[in-house]
Amino acid sequence: MRSSPEFTLKKLSPFFVAEISKLDMREPLSDTTIAQLEEALCEHEVLVFPDQILSSEDILRIGRYFGQLTVHPFAENSEEHPELIVFDYKDGNPPVLTDRWHTDESYKRCPPKATMLYSHVVPEIGGDTCFSSMTTAYEFLSKKMREYLQGLEGIHDFSPYKFLFPETEAGQALLRQKELEYPPISHPVIRVHPITGKKALFVNQSYTRAIQGMTQRDSEALLMQLFNATSVLEYQYRHHWKPNMLVLWDNRSVQHAAVHDYYPNHRHMERVTIAGDKPIGAVPATRMEELQTFKVPRYDHNDSRRARRQFEIETY
Repeated sequence: MRSSPEFTLKKLSPFFVAEISKLDMREPLSDTTIAQLEEALCEHEVLVFPDQILSSEDILRIGRYFGQLTVHPFAENSEEHPELIVFDYKDGNPPVLTDRWHTDESYKRCPPKATMLYSHVVPEIGGDTCFSSMTTAYEFLSKKMREYLQGLEGIHDFSPYKFLFPETEAGQALLRQKELEYPPISHPVIRVHPITGKKALFVNQSYTRAIQGMTQRDSEALLMQLFNATSVLEYQYRHHWKPNMLVLWDNRSVQHAAVHDYYPNHRHMERVTIAGDKPIGAVPATRMEELQTFKVPRYDHNDSRRARRQFEIETY
């Protein structure tokens, strides 16, 4: 246990996660306290604040201490406060999508720095949230694997959300609009934390689709191996919710997944997401020529000698 003049900090697992107590989040926080919490977040990756009776306005205020709040493009946002996501799951409104390991919104050019989730109503049994430290996962990779992953980039997109758009003309038009707004984006497979300088795995099974420049076969094999890192028990922390708990986690360092075992019982949570910056790697991205050996020359869009495809004949 470690204390400061502002609060008490207690580690909850060997590699990451800490509980913050003796701090009333209903009261305005001083610049000193905010700085100390930022430092604790970077070090411990997940912070748990028990026994905090907070309103929606409090949650928004606390989130803004750590940066600009963003609006999730596909979530159940509050009409009054679009930055606030309301998860009010109960009989007739089942939870969806959040039960797979993921880093929030990694399909964006600048994924969120952090996420904060607060519990209003929790089921008597079930409804936990699991976290896995990607910093720890990286640190326990073999030296050869670390070298191999340097410079690789993963392609992320929002494909899990596409089923939310109805098969109507208006629904598909809106989907095409979102595809233009959020095109597939490449991020380093090994991300460097902008504050601590620590390295972490930055691929997740929800949004990472491929390794840039690799064949599909090699890409799928490597991603499956990296996705499995979340399943190592020593890298995990399983958070059991009680009412009036606030949890803040660093999206640059951890993945999480919600357990949907409580449905149809009631679980009411509120969440805000804090803006981040573009992920950076330790080394420049590896060039495609360094990743593949081509059996035949690569397809050349500008070679006038090649046969035209049907869509080209119709278009051009």
